[in-house]
Amino acid sequence: MGIARFLAQGDTVSRSVALSLLVLSVASWVVIAWKAWMLRRAGGDVVRTVACVWQSPTLDAARGAAPAFDRHALVTPFLAALGAPMAGATLAHAGDSSQQRTRVLRGALQAASVRLQFGQVLLATIGAVAPFIGLLGTVWGIHHALVDIAGAGQITIERIAGPVGEALVMTAAGLAVAIPAVLAYNLFGRRIARIEAELEGFAQDLRDLPGTVAAGS
Repeated sequence: MGIARFLAQGDTVSRSVALSLLVLSVASWVVIAWKAWMLRRAGGDVVRTVACVWQSPTLDAARGAAPAFDRHALVTPFLAALGAPMAGATLAHAGDSSQQRTRVLRGALQAASVRLQFGQVLLATIGAVAPFIGLLGTVWGIHHALVDIAGAGQITIERIAGPVGEALVMTAAGLAVAIPAVLAYNLFGRRIARIEAELEGFAQDLRDLPGTVAAGS
């Protein structure tokens, strides 16, 4: 009722603030739902795929079996980065085989990290700006209400309390948008860190695996 009355009595700025909070809330919950689903699958997939790799008799066998477990393609790029040797005269082929393996595996790790981190910036941004957008709506609503009250020529606590209270709802709305985004950002950040640690350990083990060479080296 307070928000409906606030919007009914508000101007373009008030409605724009409310619409912005609505858009941010929808975007936040879409990202939260998608990342919760994605990270839950990815965490299990990484564990199963890494186990599949180490249970394979050869690297070629691992390349064939791993994709069935790696639905988000977080582990298989590491295997694809290691292949048959090729002659080359570019900087990518500089250094010994260990340095080349380190370079291509680092690239695969960074690509996996980008996929895992997708959406985190949006959640952080929403968590940071939503309270201020709500505060802007409150300040503007209070200003608008006080101008209307002053124009009426009679100022009483009853005439002030209603409009000001309705304007304060916008601050609460901003917090309601920001809090889930911040909580999800922190929760997902911990899950991503665990998956990245697993991938980093896997990359280090692959780098030290005897007989592997970098693709294109």
